[in-house]
Formats: sequence, structure tokens, C-alpha cells
Amino acid sequence: MGALYTELGEIKRHMIELLEENKRLSIENAQLRKLLKKDSASAAPVLQAASGSGSAAAVQGREPTGEGYDNLARIYQEGFHICNVNYGHLRMEGDCLFCMSFLNK
Repeated sequence: MGALYTELGEIKRHMIELLEENKRLSIENAQLRKLLKKDSASAAPVLQAASGSGSAAAVQGREPTGEGYDNLARIYQEGFHICNVNYGHLRMEGDCLFCMSFLNK
């Protein structure tokens, strides 16, 4: 009876892990779909603006700071951490202060 109870506990833990992973993947999938929809809707105007006058950073009204900074800003906008604490992990709870301080340097 004790072995059965232990096995049931392991099954419950595994089920909880699967449910958490499913929720995390569902959120990530929704963010990627949203990003894909936004990118497909704005792809043509961005290409026209970039080919028309200088770099995309200049078109957006800020000083060009480099391709690396632009890539990190894009990754952050896609919903991932860029700070050294949680780099590459999905942002689940809004903005990260570490990432924001890094972007504002």
C-alpha cells in the first residue's frame, strides 16, 4: 500500500510538471503568434522606410547604437529576458528591472 501511495505521489508531481510546461509553452506560442502577426503586418512599411533613408534606427527617431543593441531590444520585445540573471528565459510577469536597466544604458 505504501509503494502504491509513493507511486501515486510521483505521478501527481509529474502531472504538475507537465501542466506547468504546457502553460508555459501555450504562453510562448501565443506571444510568437502575436509577434508573427505584427511582423507580417508591418514588414512592407519597414522595408520601404529602411531602403528609403538610412538605417532603421534613424527612421525610428533614435541614435543608431549598433546592431547588437537592436537585436537585444528585439529579443526583449519578443518576450525574453536579456539580463544576465535570466538570459533567454521567457518573461512571464511583465517587464524585468534588470533588462530595463540594461536597455537604458
